Amino acid sequence: MIQREAFFLPAGAGPRFCLYTPSQGEEERGVVLYIHPFAEEMNKSRRMAALQSLALASAGFGVLQIDLYGCGDSSGDFGDASWDSWVADVGHACHWLQERSSAPVWLWGLRAGCLLAVNAAVNLKTCPNFLFWQPVLAGKPVLQQFLRLKLAGELIGNEGNKSAEEMRQQLARGEAIEVAGYQLSPALTHGLEAAELQLPPNTGRVEWIELSSRAEATLAPVSHKRLEEWKKGGLAVRSRVVSGPSFWQTSEIEEAPALIQATLDALGGRVAP
Repeated sequence: MIQREAFFLPAGAGPRFCLYTPSQGEEERGVVLYIHPFAEEMNKSRRMAALQSLALASAGFGVLQIDLYGCGDSSGDFGDASWDSWVADVGHACHWLQERSSAPVWLWGLRAGCLLAVNAAVNLKTCPNFLFWQPVLAGKPVLQQFLRLKLAGELIGNEGNKSAEEMRQQLARGEAIEVAGYQLSPALTHGLEAAELQLPPNTGRVEWIELSSRAEATLAPVSHKRLEEWKKGGLAVRSRVVSGPSFWQTSEIEEAPALIQATLDALGGRVAP
């Protein structure tokens, strides 16, 4: 049985909750930092993140999971979080991993976590590799989708409806808004809205994996276009689509075994079934 280490990582404005799953191989093949997605998607994804972490550890990778500021069991309130504070958390967690190991570093992001990964990598001294699960190309659509929850809730509750534009104006005035139980600060929404999935110059390998419930599915056109741009720039990029549910948004907690195996294959840590 793999022994996992739960601890609080000291950081500004209070400690961050972390869970470290050590490598089980004789030689550590790499260290991986998991960067969770936005808001409720984080909770929906916890089981898959845990299963993948255990699988990677069995294949020779040390894996660190961190709850960003105001999320999960970390200190602070979600409403006090900013995009910059989350980027700093990712950098802080990377530093912790690098102090423990000289093995190659992988930044593993899910959805909006991919945006945080590339933002944080700009300030890293190392040359990180990236593992992207269902990456989003920009933060603006993520924010728009989240704001729709507010509009839908008001319609169901017969409350006075606010348009998305009115909510944006409220944020622009420096006022927070509440969406689905999450308090959104202007510092967080502005940073998310401006975020783009652009790789930094110091990029190593990139493994891009998307999920689909459709047979014979291929990459989304926008994903294919971005990947081709990176390849033309000389980057080592690979992509694949595997079968599985959109577990980060399903009503029940779901698993995607094909994604776990595809990730092991992508990182070169294939283990026998």
